[in-house]
Amino acid sequence: MKSRELAVIGAFEFVPDTFPDDRGMFVSPYQEAAFAEAVGHPLFPVAQASHSLSRRGVLRGIHYTLAPPGTAKYVYCSRGRARDFVVDLRTGSPTFGTWEQVELTAHAPRALYLPPGLGHAFLALEEDTVMNYLLSQRYRADNELALAVDDPAVGLPVPGDAVLSERDRAAPSLEAAPLPEYEACLRAAAAFGAP
Repeated sequence: MKSRELAVIGAFEFVPDTFPDDRGMFVSPYQEAAFAEAVGHPLFPVAQASHSLSRRGVLRGIHYTLAPPGTAKYVYCSRGRARDFVVDLRTGSPTFGTWEQVELTAHAPRALYLPPGLGHAFLALEEDTVMNYLLSQRYRADNELALAVDDPAVGLPVPGDAVLSERDRAAPSLEAAPLPEYEACLRAAAAFGAP
């Protein structure tokens, strides 16, 4: 498995080896040894595993949590194709406001690790795109926040005709949203062994 740190400090991309044959393909999108070597700690204890199914043109996000408790994510695409965005929303972070996009696809698998405090969004590029998430915290509606994905202050290259949920359409701007604090996010990550 190959890995690289994204432009957003603490976020990583993982590209596992694939094993295709005449039956199809086998892949392991998460591998503990490779993750720990790249990130510097083992994966967080998984409190919840989730997946979403989206039709082409659906844009989900920007979603994030405050710390405490903070939620870390390990995300990959098991069907279809998506343009995935990682955004540093942690005030005081050396990369605050920085974002990076990565194409996630079932045919050329890769995964992303997002530590607590990072924003996450994706645009489904194919019908029936399935995104899978391993989460360090269970879903709690009161801790799940959204930021306007089309906010010019963030600057994501998203299409104006994307299909958004009511919640995402009503999300506040970067200036108006409550944002996580970098040091609090580091403390949240330290609770599961991060340096």
